[in-house]
Amino acid sequence: MTDTQKGIGLMVITTIIFAAQDGISRYLAGEYNVLMIVMIRYWFFAAFVISIAKRQAGSIRAAAATQQPVLQTVRGFLLASEICVMITAFTLLGLVESHVIFTAYPLLVAALSGPVLGEAVGWRRWAAIGIGFVGVVIILQPGVKVFSPLALIPLLAALMFALYNLLTRLAARKDSAATSFFWTGTVGAVFTTTIGIWFWEPISSSDWVWMCILCVTAAIGHYTLIKTYAFAEASAVQPFAYLQLVFASAIALTIFGESLSWPLVIGAAVVIGAGLFTLWRERVSAP
Repeated sequence: MTDTQKGIGLMVITTIIFAAQDGISRYLAGEYNVLMIVMIRYWFFAAFVISIAKRQAGSIRAAAATQQPVLQTVRGFLLASEICVMITAFTLLGLVESHVIFTAYPLLVAALSGPVLGEAVGWRRWAAIGIGFVGVVIILQPGVKVFSPLALIPLLAALMFALYNLLTRLAARKDSAATSFFWTGTVGAVFTTTIGIWFWEPISSSDWVWMCILCVTAAIGHYTLIKTYAFAEASAVQPFAYLQLVFASAIALTIFGESLSWPLVIGAAVVIGAGLFTLWRERVSAP
């Protein structure tokens, strides 16, 4: 049974939680190695994922059962890598610029849905994708100070997240949501531990508190996201996911002393507008 208003409310709560999580990640990444932080976060996340998947599938064996282990492994690797890349962007560019550039990921999903999923992309969506990338160019300001190789880091994260989303759709053709969720957490935990354990460093008592909050918010955020899609269709609530940019920017401006520039604001408006149009076209074109 759907309840769109509850779904929208939960999506707004989810974006607040994820924005807070990004703020904590930015702080911790400024003090400790990114790989270690993501590794610890994935330990907690994997435990959460296993418990949820077991409850939905009936057993761990049932949750892990898949006909496409390579695809599921690539999905888990992509998401874990994307998180590492995005947190690195937070430390190098800040929350505002990173999030503004990252908002291009729905456009990348639309652009790649043809070659990856074999979906038809009409001229209207291609026009929106083109306009959206004009917005990205406005943000990057080629030839101006803001444009640097560092600005490509969140764009890489957006590409990785777009591919993760597309592979998740592909995996859903044969595997249940519980199975995909299980593989997401466990593969990410194995991957980040294999690399991150070599970068272990002592963490202060006060920062362990923040680390625990980070882990808890990651679990709560994913839980509220799951409940969001249980109450409402993705096409109805997805536009509200852009609020994460608003909340993350508020944290960046008030806590980290970052600033906004007109190219960032204008470019973000263009990208978000194109993204919302793309989501709308996907909804009206759905059978």
